[in-house]
Amino acid sequence: MTTTGRQLVSTLSADGTMVLELEETTFPEPTGNQVLVKMEAAPINPSDLFLMTTGANLENADYQTGKVTMQVAPQVAKGQSARHGKPQPVGNEGAGEVIAAGDGEQAQALLGQRVACVPGNAFSEYAIADAMMCLPLGDHSSEEGASSFVNPMTALGFVETAKREGHDAIIHAAAASNLGQMLNRICQEDGIGLVNIVRKQEQVDLLKSQGATHVVNSSGDDYEAKLADAIRATGAYLGFDPIGGGQTSDTCLRAMERVAASQMTEYSRYGSNQQKKMYIYGRLELAPTILTPSYGFAWTVSGWLLMPFLGSCDMQTLMGLRKRVHDGLTTTFASSYKTRVNLEEMLTKDAMMDYAQMSTGEKYLVTP
Repeated sequence: MTTTGRQLVSTLSADGTMVLELEETTFPEPTGNQVLVKMEAAPINPSDLFLMTTGANLENADYQTGKVTMQVAPQVAKGQSARHGKPQPVGNEGAGEVIAAGDGEQAQALLGQRVACVPGNAFSEYAIADAMMCLPLGDHSSEEGASSFVNPMTALGFVETAKREGHDAIIHAAAASNLGQMLNRICQEDGIGLVNIVRKQEQVDLLKSQGATHVVNSSGDDYEAKLADAIRATGAYLGFDPIGGGQTSDTCLRAMERVAASQMTEYSRYGSNQQKKMYIYGRLELAPTILTPSYGFAWTVSGWLLMPFLGSCDMQTLMGLRKRVHDGLTTTFASSYKTRVNLEEMLTKDAMMDYAQMSTGEKYLVTP
């Protein structure tokens, strides 16, 4: 038996035309440890916008009911040549009710339950998901569980990565985001030092009201000095940068070296021996990443993605992370939303122009 429902699909053509469209899709009967989820809530995350709005001219797009046609900047379209002409389902995560299950033991155990899942096509009326990647929500609503994977697991992954690499303090940019607020709470619970970088005074006030000790405003004239002070106080020589483009990582590395060099007893033309590392985990800014030769030679800039991190974890660690998220869904890992939209409403001009800005505290929730 198959199930039919609407699903959001993004198609980019070689000429730079991108179409977001709700398509009628047939979902097969789940097999093995697959489950069929009737989707009830799904957040629009920055990672989803890569397939939806990145490089697109939203102001001059053609908006129709259930369909948006827009032109993508040539350099962005060229960089995504591998997807030209290949429709891509959209929506990393969400939550809903399992209405059918394969004959696998894990799948059968979820039948009839409300679960959070990461099907990759969450902006849909239905989705096929792997039972192993589903989190039973128990008494929690789908809205409470909709954002229980990407941000919580990413924030926990940062702390786990720091511990693996021998760090007890970290730097986080764009720190007033939903993810940043979660990370702030996790670090307080785990005794990890945290330097939060934000760009507005109200974001400083927000994080400090939530118990953050070190919050640095990148818009301030004394930004780099304040950043160095926070690094000195925490010993944070590991950072996570979701902005990617520009000089965020560069500024952090400079501040790290400034602190490390001040603690040297002898001058070295090669700078300090303190290892300094920045992980770039997003591209909120599409400009090139700028690095300057001003922090010696003991530094690394690398990429960090959630799924490879999870693949590096053993089963005991994974289950521990999942349990921690479940237990803290309404506290440590709670998410807030600016508004809720259905599948048609998410494709209106007003909605797309708004959520494409990725403004702090203004996340949208799709309720199919």
